[in-house]
Amino acid sequence: MKLFDLSISEALQGLKKKDFSVTELTQAHLNRMEAHRKLNAYITETPERALKDAKESEKHYGKGTARPLEGIPFAHKDLFCTKGIPTTAGSDILRTFVPPYESTVSQKFIEAGTCLLGKVNLDQFGMGATCRNTVFEPSVNPYTRTGDPTPLVAGGSSGGSASAVAGGLAMGATTTDTGGSSRVPASYCGLVGLKTSYGRLSRYGCIAYASSFDTPSLIARNVKDTALLFENSAGHDPKDSTSAPMDVPNFSNNINPSVKGLKIGLIKEANVPGLSAEVKERWDHYAKQLEDAGAEIIEVSLPHLPYALASYYLLTMAEASANLARYDGVRYGHRSKDAQDLEEMYKKSRAEGFRDETKRRILIGTYVLSAGYYDAYYMKAAKVRHLVAQDYQKAFEKVDAILMPTTTNGAFDLDKELTPLEDYATDIYMVTASLAGICAMAVPVGYSQEGLPLSLQIQAKQYNEHMLFNVGQAIETMAPPMKKPSEIL
Repeated sequence: MKLFDLSISEALQGLKKKDFSVTELTQAHLNRMEAHRKLNAYITETPERALKDAKESEKHYGKGTARPLEGIPFAHKDLFCTKGIPTTAGSDILRTFVPPYESTVSQKFIEAGTCLLGKVNLDQFGMGATCRNTVFEPSVNPYTRTGDPTPLVAGGSSGGSASAVAGGLAMGATTTDTGGSSRVPASYCGLVGLKTSYGRLSRYGCIAYASSFDTPSLIARNVKDTALLFENSAGHDPKDSTSAPMDVPNFSNNINPSVKGLKIGLIKEANVPGLSAEVKERWDHYAKQLEDAGAEIIEVSLPHLPYALASYYLLTMAEASANLARYDGVRYGHRSKDAQDLEEMYKKSRAEGFRDETKRRILIGTYVLSAGYYDAYYMKAAKVRHLVAQDYQKAFEKVDAILMPTTTNGAFDLDKELTPLEDYATDIYMVTASLAGICAMAVPVGYSQEGLPLSLQIQAKQYNEHMLFNVGQAIETMAPPMKKPSEIL
């Protein structure tokens, strides 16, 4: 038995039965990390911390005081501040930043008993869909095409999270999802990627990209594991003014995979140019499977979907322009050594600290917020956001959940060049949920003819994550089993 192949639920059962120790489980993952550094999943590895956490967990098992995730080897996206551990946001400007405090989400995982393996890779500040916009080496997808060793993208921005979990370098990981950053990598790497409802998980201590969109989220190998991680990280946080005062029930033990009587929506505008025949076939197939299982399939409309992508990028770039203004070389982070005066220090510190894509988003965001263009661009995008939210409100009056593709294709070559617009278009199915603040989840549905994971996305009303878990579990039972890490590499 390879310990890194276990799901979180299986590992917790094995630990309770004393089939293996927490130290053995943790060491198996540390060995796996060392053997597969070529994946570039981790930015910072914390083996000493992981083994220390493991010893603490063994004490809890010995005393009979095991916490909900006791002894689970875990990783955090390097946007979550971790006290005493570097938090880089995939950037040069924060390469030397060591937070003096802990984010709320990472603190909840400490309190739940996880063992911290390290901080995983990402597109800089969460800006990207490929994990190539990082000052570190881009994360690599553990999967390759059948008979073809060409490295593939892991997706982004949470590419390190997906690469680590799919490759057996962690049992689960935090992500963020501003406009698909949990769902895209989950789709490419054959995982379950949850975008939580805005406000469900605290943003305190999570480095901001676009504050009204950023949603701390999660990635795991199956639906139950994802629900287990969610129920141990969600909850109201007085440190975050956008945190929702919602109860957090026991989701993982109350998943109901029966879809009998449910109404599942199919968005008629979602059949966009570029959608591969294989993804479309899976979409049709599982809609039929759900119908055969007792669900009613209803066509719904999101008439403003064609405008969602442009609206999303205008708004998030504007917010990025404001949020990233704090990185000026004065208080913390990178400060240029070549500056001769204060103004030059500002300019050089930011020029050296940000990559081209980040600079592009700051510049566009500043432009749309400027006096001559605020009404022409920013306000129009804000109106579209409101209209998209209204579209969803009307849709959810008719249906309980929506089924749609996650990505238009499977993963592509790591060295494939994309224009900025082609990169942004990767998020075509992602951003509507982000504009509306609702919850969504990517669920794997088997493999393409090339042997690459394919995925479908479930969307539900805000704070209705239990619907995602129910429908996701139903699809998971219908779909072929996904490969274990040892079967991938």
